Amino acid sequence: MASTTTTSSKLSGIGGNSTSICISTVESLTFSRSIVVNFPFNNLKTKKKKNKLMIQNPCGSGFCITAIVKRNPKRLKYSVPSFTRKDDGFVYVKVDPSGSDTWKLEPVINLLREGAVGVIPTDTVYAIVCDVRNHSAIERLRRIKDIGPSKPLSILCRSFRDIDTYTFGFPRGTGQGQTNIFRVVKHCLPGPYTFILPATKELPKQCSRYGTTTAKYASRKNVGVRIPNDAICHAILEKLDAPLISTSVKWPREDEWMIDPVLISDIYQPEGLDFVVDGGVRVANPSTVVDTTRDPPTIIRLGKV
Repeated sequence: MASTTTTSSKLSGIGGNSTSICISTVESLTFSRSIVVNFPFNNLKTKKKKNKLMIQNPCGSGFCITAIVKRNPKRLKYSVPSFTRKDDGFVYVKVDPSGSDTWKLEPVINLLREGAVGVIPTDTVYAIVCDVRNHSAIERLRRIKDIGPSKPLSILCRSFRDIDTYTFGFPRGTGQGQTNIFRVVKHCLPGPYTFILPATKELPKQCSRYGTTTAKYASRKNVGVRIPNDAICHAILEKLDAPLISTSVKWPREDEWMIDPVLISDIYQPEGLDFVVDGGVRVANPSTVVDTTRDPPTIIRLGKV
């Protein structure tokens, strides 16, 4: 608990009257000076209210002095509102693309833990995301973007450990002519690549329906995995301590990427989106998708490299 000190502050009024008033302050906080009109200083009463100290005259002259708490400059950046919450609960957080102020992301992390669905930047385009462990949030994500159960969803991972948890990993090669995919991939990640791998039972069924026929769903469930090279995205994954289910943000009913977080907010908030992390306008350049379940691996979408 912070200690308190007593400070004597001299207030001067027009007309020459002056007095000294003792004010209790919290250590590391200071009060701004106040200059007021002439008034009698007898029988003053003080009242503390949040970060203000109200000094009033009970004799009815109507004056009121307000001493405003001024924070230590070293803590000033943390006193700036880190996010905007609208009346309907929607949260909009603006973060520097360099990731220098990722402390602002705490409200977003709390929302994700509660099952929220929102938009974050990646090293390619913006993505609609939710916690991989929350099955109902995954279903909400599909409804918000209006995509069916056959549409594949990707996983944003922190490391290869996450990839090994939700997939069977990359082929290491047999030494008999089979390519060691892992040796190549570890030089590409983190980076703007999505690799399709066979999924394990750890992956929720809501996002492992990647394929072209019902027979493929029954015999083999695949999923795309990513390790984005983006400071904001990486900070969110680390703070959440879990991977995120992801799908890229496009204009509704159009095959064009949305790269402006303000427009994304305007379009998707009415659909039920809970938050947007603004990391600046991005370039409409999606990830390169490689299907490593095929031999040899096949590029099925050429994007950013």
